[in-house]
Amino acid sequence: MDVNDEERHNVSSSQNPRNTRPHSPTNFARNYPRPSSPTQSHSHSQAQSREVLSDSSTPIAENWCVTKVIVQKFSYKWTIHNFSFCKEELGEVLKSSPFSGDQTGDKKWCLRVNPKGLDEESKDYLSLYLLLLSNKSEVRAKFKFSILNSKGEETKAMESQRAYKFVMGKDWGFKKFIRRDFLMEEANGLLQEDKLTLFCEVSVVQDSVNFSGQSSCTKIQVPECNLKTDLGELLKNSSMCDVIFEIDGFEIHAHKAILSARSEVFRSMFCPNSNFRENQTNTAVPIKDLERDVFQEMLQFIYTGETEKLSHMADDLLAAADKYQLDRLKVMCEEALASNLTVENVASILIIADMHNAAQLKKIALHFCSSNSNTVPTTEGWKQMVSQNPSLLSDAYESLADSKKKDQSSELTPDTPPRKRIKSAQS
Repeated sequence: MDVNDEERHNVSSSQNPRNTRPHSPTNFARNYPRPSSPTQSHSHSQAQSREVLSDSSTPIAENWCVTKVIVQKFSYKWTIHNFSFCKEELGEVLKSSPFSGDQTGDKKWCLRVNPKGLDEESKDYLSLYLLLLSNKSEVRAKFKFSILNSKGEETKAMESQRAYKFVMGKDWGFKKFIRRDFLMEEANGLLQEDKLTLFCEVSVVQDSVNFSGQSSCTKIQVPECNLKTDLGELLKNSSMCDVIFEIDGFEIHAHKAILSARSEVFRSMFCPNSNFRENQTNTAVPIKDLERDVFQEMLQFIYTGETEKLSHMADDLLAAADKYQLDRLKVMCEEALASNLTVENVASILIIADMHNAAQLKKIALHFCSSNSNTVPTTEGWKQMVSQNPSLLSDAYESLADSKKKDQSSELTPDTPPRKRIKSAQS
């Protein structure tokens, strides 16, 4: 039986290029694809599978098993003297003496060579095979053939890339092992003194052995990070605060260090060299331009990085985030407002975006106005914007002109504006 010649492995860089053509095998084992999901042995049941996220820590099993597949390796050298006088007829066979890989000799092998090729297809080649002479059961083995040159170095090697099943009297090998003209060429140095030396390495798969036991290690369970929760509780607890804000007659307690770490504005207010009057007198800090619930929600974001009321106070939180330079909260507010644009509210949102330097929100709002230019100018919000913020009217007309240019170039007028993703800022 012939191994697929795609398994050819070149050991010598001086190989004849003519011998690198792919050769068709006469018989080789079929490669079946691996199953894509787990299956249950000896039944038709198949387990359902789904991909899950794994823990980043190294798993430790209470029980373990290591399976070792035992492989017996041995080699054989066969020297054929006066090779040029060997049988010249197509298909004639020359066999080596039997050899074994161990002292028991229960598995006997031999090499078989066809000097003039096995058949008409391989008549210009030397065919070489490994034959199992005796064994009661099948044997799985990998093998490698090579020729030893005049220096005793391996060259023109071919090897199987997997273990093949051998049964008594059956062989595996290469029908087109090497071209005869290349072999016989004296300059190639493969037939020194008319001697052909073949070298064979065999790896026989034997039994597998299991080693099992129980782990002596106990996995250390690392608790989840509760920093967000802990800081949220710290905000609620006034016992360790060092600054008080006063809004509408209510006092809100906080911590200068946390506020300063999260906001450049608070850092400037509370630094030791600050001229901020309340910082020097340790009196309550009055907040006059924000509602109490908006300021409390802003503090919730400063301490935890999250806000639960963004959906219904995004416009007020945007103003607070802009004042205290909370970039991530500001972008979160922009995204919330941009995702809820309507014909009725786009003008007021455009005013808010312009007032608080929300560039991304302003761009999306202007694009919305351009895409709905027949309806937006008829709303009360638009009329109010024109009277109070006439500069925005110029921005809107400029956006409409740019939109028409793009429509003319693409000859496509969309009914609704494309939804653009707001670029996020880090917390």
